[in-house]
Amino acid sequence: MHEACPPPPAKLLEQVREQCTQPMPEEVQAIVQALHTRLGDALVALLVYGSCLRNGDLTDGMVDVYALVDSYAHAHHTRLQQLANAWLPPTVILVRAVAADGQILHAKCAILSLQDFEAGTGSWFQSYLWARFAQPCRLVYCKDELTRKRIHFALAQAVMTLMGRCVATLPDRFDSFTLWERSLSLTYRTELRPESADRPRQLVRHDMDYYSRITRAAAPAVTQMAACAGAEDSYRNLCPMATRRGNERLWKWRRVQGRTLNVARLVKSFFTFENGVDYLIWKLERHLGEPVVVTHRLRRFPLLFGWPLLWRLLKSRRLR
Repeated sequence: MHEACPPPPAKLLEQVREQCTQPMPEEVQAIVQALHTRLGDALVALLVYGSCLRNGDLTDGMVDVYALVDSYAHAHHTRLQQLANAWLPPTVILVRAVAADGQILHAKCAILSLQDFEAGTGSWFQSYLWARFAQPCRLVYCKDELTRKRIHFALAQAVMTLMGRCVATLPDRFDSFTLWERSLSLTYRTELRPESADRPRQLVRHDMDYYSRITRAAAPAVTQMAACAGAEDSYRNLCPMATRRGNERLWKWRRVQGRTLNVARLVKSFFTFENGVDYLIWKLERHLGEPVVVTHRLRRFPLLFGWPLLWRLLKSRRLR
């Protein structure tokens, strides 16, 4: 199910361009080079987002990157890999890079076609991409100027898509903090995540200036909301009650669809993700703050013996 959203205004595109070009640690070039070696000419752009971007330390954990490629056929060597990524994008790989000072960097790299990136930030029903890329990111490599403009446009579309699909859930009057905290909470619930319930609030507080600026830039083009005259950061929800009730139903469907796809991507990762079990356990331990016991059977047959662990986490509400 696809929904179109209007073109982003010039001020929003300007904010996106400014955000994409913010400085990054020099070590990121080692990851760029490693992915050039891995993907060759198929690589058209590289985006960095997530926790390492927020804390500015690329050596603290796993760097989250999206490698945009011209086609899956060009990026993957086998037909199975090509079909897996086209059927359920993105495919995730682990990348190890050595910085100029000898530091070892590790990146979790999601491989996605530029075409799917544009569709996922602007017209997909599921929030998987437009929720991620409405948040801050950096464009650390781009093949050419035309590709750069397409990516900036897609990132601006992600902001518009998220705001347009979340505003109906807001009170009659709200500010940018309320908008983004509510929006990220809604989108987080469409995935199985080990983060705490207040994680969206933490993220918005960390980049409050960014969220305030893009809300102000995008608001004139979001027909369901309007800025309050004479107020610095205050907006009105223009959605009628029927739209609000219908929107609640849509988010229920997104949650069902998103979690189903989350499990499907998890199963897929066992076939396509190098050292997938090790990564998933590391991710869980990092967010849960406690060790996760990995049995020999779980490591050898994750599709058979991983379900009891998943069930325990869901039952104890450690995955939300």
